[in-house]
Amino acid sequence: MNHTLPAAASHGPTSGAVTADAPGAVPRFSKGSALAVLVCWLLVVFDGYDLIVYGTVQSSLISETGWGLTKATAGTIGSMAFLGMMIGAIFAGRMADSWGRRKTIIGCAIVFSVFTILCALAPNAAVFGILRLLAGIGLGGLVPSANALVAELVPAKWRSTIATLMMSGVPIGGSIAALVGIPLIPAFGWQAMFLVAALALVIVVPLGLKFIPETLAPGKGASTDANKKAGFSSLLRAPYLGVSVLFALATIATLFAGYGLGTWLPNLMQLAGYNLGSALTFALALNLGAVAGSVITAWAGTRFGPIPTAIAAAAVAAVGLAALLASPPVAVVYLALVLAGVGTHGTQCLIIAAVASHYPDHLRGTALGWALGTGRIGAVVAPQVGGLLLAAGLGVNSNFLAFAGAAAIAAVLLAAVGLKIKKKISQGANNA
Repeated sequence: MNHTLPAAASHGPTSGAVTADAPGAVPRFSKGSALAVLVCWLLVVFDGYDLIVYGTVQSSLISETGWGLTKATAGTIGSMAFLGMMIGAIFAGRMADSWGRRKTIIGCAIVFSVFTILCALAPNAAVFGILRLLAGIGLGGLVPSANALVAELVPAKWRSTIATLMMSGVPIGGSIAALVGIPLIPAFGWQAMFLVAALALVIVVPLGLKFIPETLAPGKGASTDANKKAGFSSLLRAPYLGVSVLFALATIATLFAGYGLGTWLPNLMQLAGYNLGSALTFALALNLGAVAGSVITAWAGTRFGPIPTAIAAAAVAAVGLAALLASPPVAVVYLALVLAGVGTHGTQCLIIAAVASHYPDHLRGTALGWALGTGRIGAVVAPQVGGLLLAAGLGVNSNFLAFAGAAAIAAVLLAAVGLKIKKKISQGANNA
């Protein structure tokens, strides 16, 4: 498998340019590269904030807006951002391979920031849902584009670690949303939570324009060599078809568990008898677990490989979520939520790391977009399923059972990925 990195394009900003080495050489990780990775991580933090913020205001939207929201309709609105993310991830990954990483990253950041800010001004549920859909397109497009770029800025041996640490930005953003929501919502109302997105637009996007380089010239992905053509047609045929489908299915299950829980947890804990402040601290525990999961899985993924570690992480998530079914003491609830955060987010990070390492340069953005884009089906369906289960009177535990089951399925699918990759490697060694 060819994992050589392209030399930096000459038209990117000089302050953040990757050191141009000879073709096929691994680039040096320069100060400019480190700054570019840092800015991409900051954008992922805001991506996480803008995504998770809906879960922190959901109860307020139901009780305070007068929009006539029910649990089911609130779940539908929660799904809108994930539907947008599915669209954004699929097409932005392809755009990043064809048009360039830098333009795609900056464009996605502007889109999700602007439409998140506009959510604060929404006059009704329909407009709010549309704005969340449009924000979701930018949210979904940023992660595969940023990971594709970062994979080209760092030496191959660090790709798995950096890809996993990059994704720590999502739960950190979610943790910030939970922390900010505790004082901000009672004092200024739910609208203030969406106005925080302006910080990304006025601070981080300008930093991105200055420091993020272009690592892949426009058109670079569309090689004249038919065997190196970038696009979904190349991704969904031999030798990539089987693994691509399994990666997609595993991501669907993982995101169903992770984003379903992230969307509904504050509301579920309120239904279980906790007040808003306590419910948000449970959400904080989940997100802090996800941050810890990023660090733990970054180390374990490098030590044991991303696929074996992802299988273990998915199993940990399933166990943590299943423990909640027993209505344990509060201390155990916090521990179970930390484990759920470690497992669900860690699994997602490791899938991204595995995809970034498994596919060649000209397909990396497309492959990341495919896995994360199709995976958003799970994220789209999960909030709706959660709302329908509650509306049907099946109780809080029905949600925990559904999310635990999805995590267990993800572990099985990832085991199948590992077997398929091992078989492919074995066949390659026999043919050598």
